[in-house]
Amino acid sequence: MEIARAGKRLTARDAGLVACRRCARVWPMGQARCGRCGSHLESRDARSLQKVWAWWIAGVIAYIPANLYPMLKTNTLVSHTENTIIGGAVELAHHGSFGVAAIILIASVLIPVGKFLAIAFLAISARRGSTVPPRTRTHMFEIVEFIGRWSMIDVFVVAILSSLVQLSVVASIQPGPAAMTFALSVICTMLSAQAFDPRLIWDAVRRQQPRKTS
Repeated sequence: MEIARAGKRLTARDAGLVACRRCARVWPMGQARCGRCGSHLESRDARSLQKVWAWWIAGVIAYIPANLYPMLKTNTLVSHTENTIIGGAVELAHHGSFGVAAIILIASVLIPVGKFLAIAFLAISARRGSTVPPRTRTHMFEIVEFIGRWSMIDVFVVAILSSLVQLSVVASIQPGPAAMTFALSVICTMLSAQAFDPRLIWDAVRRQQPRKTS
């Protein structure tokens, strides 16, 4: 929150105010908890970037086996197949299901990789600054938070298929080890995004301003 005063920008922090990150209610600086929702109030989370990198690294570590091990195991009377995320999408495309294959690739490959890159960029730019406008980076953070839940589409599909296709010895579908690691990767990236304090973006801009005017 910034207010223009005498040609300068006055932030809420300079005015002695602090906003609740949960309900956005503004309170005087020094108040311990939000009077509306009870959340802990703090002007800046000093360990925000540490939490971001910790969850980010955990998410990357979990994402590697999620793409190496099978996501789905299919057993029939005549065959036994195991498909990874990409392998399953390729097989769907081979059978003509291009739309479903595209959705899986976008939700399970492009979106997670894009989230990793976006979170890393936001954390680095908050520390070192960036030529990208702060408003653009704030919008990027909002997009990362919004699309986080859609990365679980693969896990949902596997869970639904596993519960529906259980025909004893005739056919069965079971989740592979990649289902668990992929779910852990998505959870870690969501926690990484939630740990990021977007106010650090604007703090980095203010730190750069004296250098530009000197």
